[in-house]
Amino acid sequence: MHRRLTPAIHLAVIYGSSREGRLCDKVAGWTLAQVEGEGPFSAEAVDPAVHDLAQVKTRLARADAFIVVTPEYNRSFPAPLKAMIDDTGPEWRGKPVAFVSYGGVSAGLRAVEQLRLVLAEQHAATIRDGVCFANAWNQFDETGRLADAERAERAMATMLGQLHWWASALRSARADVPYGQFAA
Repeated sequence: MHRRLTPAIHLAVIYGSSREGRLCDKVAGWTLAQVEGEGPFSAEAVDPAVHDLAQVKTRLARADAFIVVTPEYNRSFPAPLKAMIDDTGPEWRGKPVAFVSYGGVSAGLRAVEQLRLVLAEQHAATIRDGVCFANAWNQFDETGRLADAERAERAMATMLGQLHWWASALRSARADVPYGQFAA
């Protein structure tokens, strides 16, 4: 499906929630399971609830691409995710970002739309297609297994294909002309 790159595209999977008892652990766990293995990505979790700011910055800086796993809280994304984005900057520049969202009836899509605006200010390129889970608390079992995975896996394959293309193109572009040379 994807051409192999050497080195592989280094992907940071960012946990968007830091609440105790969060569903984000299950959704991010499913996301990591989808990208790990023999594919063109090497994935690393970035969890602001576990990693301090210095660790977050290091993990974001070495990434070629990002997947943000975010819930929707009160028609937006969580404040700790915004704080993490605000406390970083150059780590995002010239890199693609994809989204896996979850929530109630809106499946977290209102959070994603707002994140697109915020990440544009960080000079990141957001991917059009994503994965979303409406009423997510009913879709994952206690172990984090997705009950009806077919639709989500198709959406993930589409998103990862786009993310791979953008990450490959932007990594080459950053190697040819460092993006920070022109970014404010």
